[in-house]
Parts: sequence; C-alpha cells; structure tokens
Amino acid sequence: MVKSYLKYEHSKTFGLINSSTANVVWSADDSSSSRSTGSGRAVVAANEEVLCWDIRKGELLSRWADSNCKSQVTALAQSKTDPDIYAVGYEDGSIRLWDSKISTIIVSFNGHRSAITVLAFDKSGVRLASGSKDTDVIIWDLVAEVGLFKLRGHKDQITGLQFIQPDTPQVSGEGEDTIVETYNASADTEGFLLTTGKDALIKLWDMTSQHCIETHVAQTNGECWSLGASPDGSGCITAGNDGELKIWSIDTHGLLNFSKQINGAADNRYLHGRGVLHRQGKEKTIGVTFHPRQDYFAVHGSEKAVEIWRIRSEEEVRKSLARKRKRRREKLGPTTEKMEVDNVNPDLDTEDLSGAEIADFFVPHVIVRTGGKVRSFDWIRTKGSKAIQLLATTTNNQLEVYSIPTKEKSKKSKSDELPNYSRTQSVELPGHRADIRALSLSSDDRMLASASNGGLKIWNIRTRACIRTFECGYALCCAFLPGDKIVVVGTKSGDLELFDVASATILDTAKAHEGAIWTLQVHPDGRSLASGSADKTSKFWNFEIIQEEIPGTKRTIPRLRLAHTRTLKVSDDILSLRFSPDARLLAVALLDNTVKVFFVDSLKLFLNLYGHKLPVLNMDISFDSKLIVTCSADKNVRLWGLDFGDCHKAFFAHQDSILQVAFVPHNQDGNGHHFFSSSKDRMIKYWDGDKFEQIQRLDGHHGEIWAIAVSRTGNFIVSASHDKSIRIWEQTDEQIFLEEEREKELEELYESTLTTSLEQEHDKDEEENEVGAAGKQTIETLMAGEKIAEALEIGMADLKVMEEWEAAKSTQPNIAPPSRNPLFMALGGISAEIHVLTVLQKVKAAALQDALLVLPFATLPMLFAFLNIFATRLMNIPLTCRILFFMLKTHYRQIVASKTMRLMLDGIRGNLRQALKRQKDEMGYNLAALRVIGAQVKEKGVKDYVDEDTWERDDAIAQKKRGFVQVS
Repeated sequence: MVKSYLKYEHSKTFGLINSSTANVVWSADDSSSSRSTGSGRAVVAANEEVLCWDIRKGELLSRWADSNCKSQVTALAQSKTDPDIYAVGYEDGSIRLWDSKISTIIVSFNGHRSAITVLAFDKSGVRLASGSKDTDVIIWDLVAEVGLFKLRGHKDQITGLQFIQPDTPQVSGEGEDTIVETYNASADTEGFLLTTGKDALIKLWDMTSQHCIETHVAQTNGECWSLGASPDGSGCITAGNDGELKIWSIDTHGLLNFSKQINGAADNRYLHGRGVLHRQGKEKTIGVTFHPRQDYFAVHGSEKAVEIWRIRSEEEVRKSLARKRKRRREKLGPTTEKMEVDNVNPDLDTEDLSGAEIADFFVPHVIVRTGGKVRSFDWIRTKGSKAIQLLATTTNNQLEVYSIPTKEKSKKSKSDELPNYSRTQSVELPGHRADIRALSLSSDDRMLASASNGGLKIWNIRTRACIRTFECGYALCCAFLPGDKIVVVGTKSGDLELFDVASATILDTAKAHEGAIWTLQVHPDGRSLASGSADKTSKFWNFEIIQEEIPGTKRTIPRLRLAHTRTLKVSDDILSLRFSPDARLLAVALLDNTVKVFFVDSLKLFLNLYGHKLPVLNMDISFDSKLIVTCSADKNVRLWGLDFGDCHKAFFAHQDSILQVAFVPHNQDGNGHHFFSSSKDRMIKYWDGDKFEQIQRLDGHHGEIWAIAVSRTGNFIVSASHDKSIRIWEQTDEQIFLEEEREKELEELYESTLTTSLEQEHDKDEEENEVGAAGKQTIETLMAGEKIAEALEIGMADLKVMEEWEAAKSTQPNIAPPSRNPLFMALGGISAEIHVLTVLQKVKAAALQDALLVLPFATLPMLFAFLNIFATRLMNIPLTCRILFFMLKTHYRQIVASKTMRLMLDGIRGNLRQALKRQKDEMGYNLAALRVIGAQVKEKGVKDYVDEDTWERDDAIAQKKRGFVQVS
C-alpha cells in the first residue's frame, strides 16, 4: 500500500511591520471624527502582502493578500480620485488593483517581464502607468481593464513616472457656452508622461501620438534614481548619485498649445534645466517628494536621514540678494559704494531675480535623523496643522512619524537656527529591528520566544500579538525553562541572560563563556541546561533558587540563578549540542566538521561522526534516541544511527547552507522519524527519515531562514527569516502522495520555462519599435487560448449537426433531434454560440488579447463564423468588436491573401454596422433623456451660499507662485 503523509500549509504571518522592497503610502482615516485626532493610516508592503496600519494606535487594520501570488510587493500607488483604490506592483511583473475598504482585488494586469519599480495614476484616475526593471513603461486603461500600449526607450530600469496634464486657463465669462468650451479644450488632450530611468535619461512622452517628444540627460554622474514633480506640474527634480539634485522647469503652457495642434511638430523644448543642487548626503538619492500644499520638498538616500528643503518666495529671494549685495559693498569699501550709488537703477526689483542662482530659491530647511536607514517616506496631509509631518519607513522594520515646524512668515530672517523636529509617533513593537536568530516554543505551544540582536520578544501564537519585549545582547540562541515563565538567552558576548516573562524583568546575567554562545539546550529532566560556545567548552548549569535580601529590609525574596556544575572541553568551537531524549547521550557538533557523542553521566566519548565536508551547523535527535540528523554548510543532510554511529543516508538537500534541522518530537501516526530542514535557499523541506525521501517543500519566505521550531504536538512549525517575518505552517487533513508531489514540481518547472521561452520569441519581434502591445504570455493566457480553441471546435461541429437537422426537418417534420455533444446537454441544452460567448466572456479583459494570440490562423474562419452570429443576434457587441478588430490587425496579411475570408468579412461588416447603428440610436436617446432630467434638476436646485473666508483662503493658495516659475 502506498504511504500517504499529511500536508503542511502556510497559515499565519506576523512580526513584520514593513518590508524594504516597496514605498509607503499615507492615507487619511475613513471616519470624520477620528480625522482631527488620528494620524491616518500607513499602507506598506510586507513581503507578498500589503498591510494597513493605524499609525496612532499601532494596530493592524487590514491585510491584503492574494493566495495565488507569492511574489514580493515592489511598488504602491494610491488613486488621486478614489482614495480607496490602490495599485500594487509585484516582483513577477504583475499589477493588482485593490479596494482597501473590502480588501479585495478589483482588476489584475500582467504585462511586465520583471519587477515593477514605480506606479502612477493620472489626474482622472482612469489610467495607470507602470515602470519596471525590464525598461518598459506600460499605460493601462482601468475602465476597459486592458493595457493600452507599451513605451520603449529607456535602456535600464524605470525609476520615475509622472503624468503631466496641462489644464486650460479658465476663461472669465458668464453663460453656459464659455464653460463648455473650456471643458472640451482640456478634455481632448490625453496629456503627457514624464519618465526617468537608471540610464540617466529623462524623457517626455506625448500620450496622444504615443511617442517620445523630448529626451535629456538628467544626471551628470551616471544614474538617475528618482523623480519628483511639483503639485502644480510647473517643474520637477531628478536625483542621482553623490547627492546631486537637478532642477527642471516644465513649460506647461507650451505643452497645452502643442497638444491642441493637429499636426504639431515638437520643435520647441518644454523641459529646461535650471541648475544643480547638492544635498548633504553623498549616497544615491532614492526618493524626492514635494509637499502637496506648501513650498517644501524632501529628499533621502539610503542613510538614516531625510533632508527637508524649502522653496523661497520672490520677496525672500529679493531680500537675500539685497543682503548679498550689501555684504559685497561692505567688503569692497567706500569708493565702489559711491560709484554704485551714481549708477543705481531705479528698477532694481526686476533685475534681482534674473541674476539669482538656483541656490537662492531652494534652501535646506532641516535634516531629520531617523531611527534606521530610510527606505521610503510620504507626507502626512492633515488640516490646520502649522507643522509639516512626514511618515518614514526604515529598513529595520519600523514606521516613524516626524513633525517639522515650518518657517514663520512673521519671524525675522535673522533667526536662522535649525527648527526642532520631533518624532511624534511610531509603529515598532510588533516586530524586531534585526534578523531573528533563534526561536523557542513553550511546552504548551501557546507562546513563542524570538531573539535577535538587541531584542527578545514573546508572542501569543493564537492571536499573533507581541506580549513582551525585552532588551538583550546579540542573541544567538534561546530556550524556555520548564514552567514557561523564564526564558534563557545565549549571546555573542558569552553571556547567559535570564528573563521573567510574567514580571517583564531581567532576572540574572551570567558571564558564562569567553566566546559566543552558539547553542544551548535544557536537559530532558528539566533541572539543568547545557551551553556550547566558541571558546571550545560546553558548560552545564543547574537551576538554583537563592534567597535574596531586599535592600533596606530584613526580608528576602526567592530568585532563580544558574549555578555552574561541570565543563566539557573539546578540540574546536562548538556550533551545536543536543541531549538525546532518554538523557543518556550528548551530541556536540564542532567547527572541524565532526560530531562527537558523549555519555551524559561520565562525559566519556562514545562516537565520532565523520563525513561532512564543511562545519555541521545544527542537528537533532529523534524521540526514540535512535537517529541523529545533522545538517551542514556543505548543503547535505546526513542521518546516523546512534547505536554504532553508522551513516544511514547522506543526501544533497538544499541549494545553499542548511541552517537548521528538527525532528517531529513524538511518534503519533508513526511520524517520529520525520524531520524538517531550513536553509539559506529560502526553503523548508519535510523529510521521511526512514524512507530517505522528501515529502514536501514549503516555500514562502523571501530571505534565508535562520531558525525553525517544531511544536510539541507536531501540528505546526514556526520559521523566522531574513525577510523579518515569522511564519506558522500548520498541518492540514489533506493527504500527500510522493509521486504526485514529484509530478507537480515537474509541471511547475515546465510551465515556468514555457512562458519564458514564449516571451523571448515575442521580444525578438518587437525590439525595434518604440511603442508595442502591452501583453505577456502567462500560463493563464495559454490555458484561456486552449479553452477558446476547444470551444470553437465543439461549437462548429454542433452548428453543422444543427444545420443538417434543420434541413432534414423541412422534408420530415417529425424527425428526432440529433444527439449533441454531452457538454451542451450538461450545461442545460444551450446553443453552440452561447457556449462560445460564455468562454470568451470568462477570459479577463486584460488577458484576452494574449489568449487570442494562442489561436492558430486555421481557427480564424471558425471564430469569424461565430462573430457573425454574435453581430446578427446583438450578443455582447463591445466584446465582438474588440475580438474582431484585434484579429484583423494581427492576421492582416494572411486575411488579405485569403479569398475565402472576403465573403465572410463582407457579411460580418453588414451585420455589425446594423448592430452598431441600433446601439448608437439607443445611446443617443438615453443621452437626450439624461440632458432633459439634468435641466429639470437644475431648475429645481437651490444655490448654496459660499463661506467668504474659505473662498479667499483657497484663492490665496491657488495664486501661490512656485520657485520654478521665476528662475530664468
């Protein structure tokens, strides 16, 4: 009988606040009551999920995860028109649009071949631009749910995207006619797109003609890493290496005129370089963002700082130039002063600004020092706050909010001391600052201890909540002591630290070893523990209760202390040690690639296990003390018998160093010899130690897996990784058969190679063109194409059968109906055309074109026959037109050369025109009715009163000039 195993599946993830793969997006709270008090929400990437945090409370509000996607999130963008809609880009080149209120996917796109680097919505929120590492920019139509076109031009990954949609100036005039004219003028243009790439180029694309109208070299020092555009679209900043910032002004008025021309040649230059600034940090600049309402912008690199810059007003620049001129006069002396007075120009103000340098307009405001290396930041847009606030995500797994006071207009410019910024809020408790190096489960499997450099955290497994946080040294190993109230931690400095979970205090710190404590384990009887260190010794410690006096009183309190009893000296550094469950043997793994097994009572050598080529990093002993499994940096796992020290099996287990192995600690259902191994190759593997076979592969982590812990019951395992996440893998009731698992793995391998080979062929055809189709062959599109081809074949056969029956019916009215395909009968006796239409409708709009490309030319007559039926019977005319036009465009040459296709296309044209005319009449009728209803509503409507104060304030904000405009 074939043996079956129970499957382990990923169930929970915690311990991660944000991953440093994507940017952060700030959004306002939903409820109006909390808007004044709360700081809003932070939407961040967390490996393959997106998390939404309440910044003030530090609570996780929602978690957006697609069960079909295991790729990391690499880019986030919020829609400008609907704040609930977010675009999320992934490492595999796919994009998903999420509705944040219900945490579900609305649309998914797949057009890029590698990770998405940047996303941008346009003003209307109906188009999305995506840039990727594959150097392409794709424009997506969110209403039709299709990719419009792909822009090629950059030679390296896209680092910045910005839609530029110049608005028509408002014409002051009364009456409805003037309003309608201005609206149409701005609505006709599709706008422009500004892109930057790592190839140091900045490009301006015309969306109407779909080509590049202007290209400049953005940076002088090699690469352009970010792009920030001002809120009014009048200028932008590009940033590269060595802290260089280049300022550009954008001629929006010229762009508007260009977009109105029918055959406009792009002779003019619309992008003008205005100068270069240098920020204090010399690292590459990752982010540049303008404050939405005030004249500030912020830049940051990969260091622990965000630099805030201020854009001066015209008045301030004039004052600054006047001060400079005054200082110059003072330096030169009284003779030159007299000459200057004679040659004074009464119209000084106009000359001042033309002679100003870029550094006179853009001045450093303050440098905000953060608690970790900055990955990304976003401005917090709160109402009525004098200070400006920014939300920063750092690479060490935390969110921080900083408040920076703005420069007061009333203050004299002499007080140039730096403003005092403050860290007002942060989200840091639900995660470690550094990689988790050790995990330990309590005896009842309810609590988990995780230790890292500088921190020990205790978690509730069921609720995923962090119960306690302790400060500790550089932890390398940890364990719960019997009773689950105390956790012991071994550190890199050689200390053993005892922490009391209940009172949240540190009980004792013992200087145990001269070198790093790499391993420790509690004795099976629960009365002592052993520690192994890099100082070539293993020490044994008893748990003692001592009565400690309370200072100033005669009373005493009992305290636990570790008492050193014995020392085992060996020839090399100890990397791992394990007691056998029967407490008879102690196995010690050394740096010299060997494992030595000693008797616990006498500490005499029992066995020497030779065989690994590199040091043994970890090991474990089975519940019956008969097997020992060792894992090494040589990527091999070895199983040994503890009776004679013979190697049962050695197998190549992982693609990188294997960091930990662990047996299932009991023998329910005979799985006591099953074990798990975790590695730097981001995999956990489940093995049968009796049959020496891999049962299952658990992949989900995005970094090397430092530690795993198996529950006492074997129902779940916990893993901690370099991606800062802790994952729980639970045993399910689903059965696994080894042959099926091997087949699945082979299928996955075949599918991945198939799609990549298709893409390479597709790219060779389109490499020369600047504009291409936004498509990508995936397994989904291939499957959809096969389904369409199958439906067409079955449908055509059924059509012929039904035609023959109809013909026979004219001569024999009582003839029995023919035997049709069982599929149609199973679906309720539907007709062939309804079945084909249903199959076509089920294909996602974004994947339809790629699915149709799968169809060979031989199937085209069948497809056109059904399109003709759809046109005749008015069945989903928009879809019919879309398929027809795409297939005509794709197979244009073959169709022109074919004689049989002409008659068919003539018939389709006639039927389609009739159908479209009917739809056009219907739409015209509906529009006319809506206009009538609109006019009636307007007549009955009430005019709202306007608050004059807010009106004036809004006008003042609208009239505020930007620094880009004045620099000539």
